[in-house]
Amino acid sequence: MKRNIAIIAGGDSSEHEVSLRSAAGLYSFMDKERYDITIVVFDGSNWHTEDGEPIDKNDFSFTRGGVKHTFDFAYITIHGTPGENGLLQGYLEMTGIPYSCCNVLAAALTFNKYTCNHYLAPFGFNIAKSVLIRKDEWLNGSINDQMVHDQIINGLGFPCFIKSNVGGSSFGCTKVKTAEAVIPAIERAFQEGDEVICEAYMKGTEVTCGVYKTKEKAVAFPITEVVTKNEFFDYDAKYKGQVDEITPARIPDAIRDKIQAETLRIYDIIGANGIIRVDWIITGMRNTEEYVDPVDDMSKIQINLLEVNTTPGMTATSFIPQQVRAAGLDIKDVLTDIIENKFSN
Repeated sequence: MKRNIAIIAGGDSSEHEVSLRSAAGLYSFMDKERYDITIVVFDGSNWHTEDGEPIDKNDFSFTRGGVKHTFDFAYITIHGTPGENGLLQGYLEMTGIPYSCCNVLAAALTFNKYTCNHYLAPFGFNIAKSVLIRKDEWLNGSINDQMVHDQIINGLGFPCFIKSNVGGSSFGCTKVKTAEAVIPAIERAFQEGDEVICEAYMKGTEVTCGVYKTKEKAVAFPITEVVTKNEFFDYDAKYKGQVDEITPARIPDAIRDKIQAETLRIYDIIGANGIIRVDWIITGMRNTEEYVDPVDDMSKIQINLLEVNTTPGMTATSFIPQQVRAAGLDIKDVLTDIIENKFSN
């Protein structure tokens, strides 16, 4: 008999529509001969199938034509709350339904960019200098003009990035170049969540690497180089084609191997499951827009961690499907690996 698979999408953040596109991508990729697949949409407390049948939250089931349907496995593709921060994982744990991505602790950790990066830094990962601002501190005046001046304007310098600490898809993210733009950028970022992270700018080549593991193997996909003429890899670059995504990245083999190894190391440190994607900035290369000759002084090249994404986008043009194709793999087989890994001994 076929396993019943729920692709869970939607959610309560600005990434709701992006999540629905990922769900459509996953549905197109999955093996229909092996699985019966239903897209389940979360709209706040309204959980329903794509066809409108309500989900019974007692056991995550739905009824169609008088017949009750339950699920054997859930593939989470909610970008943002409640699918990326551990809330949904906790619910699925309590209902006994295996799922695609990392557990409650790892999800909560990686959803908080500041906490995750500072957790990983002692393991030897280079991270940008950053400042965390919480909304209650901002509203009650604990964060005053002097602190903004000392910690952000002088402490980080310009340009710097100000963004939501828990958001994605570059919603609420601003590349700040002047002191006058700091406060508006912070207030914009607070529209996406209750914490804002301010990060020092790192000039270099942005790359991203996807990996996954099963009980039998560890797979690191070819790395993608991200080149945009926009100020940074913003929403328009990500979803409106204002970017060149080059797979495999034009970097020395030694740097490629190091990034793939470090991405797999992060996978183990946080206790990930399914596919994750880690974003990096390579600094110190002679030319960050063209291929770097391997004879460059490798000691000057530094690999810097940007962020860990445990629920990466899965549209046809997202990074992970691109990398799977570049590896000569079939995305259908990769997703089958991830699902069946939960049922193997």
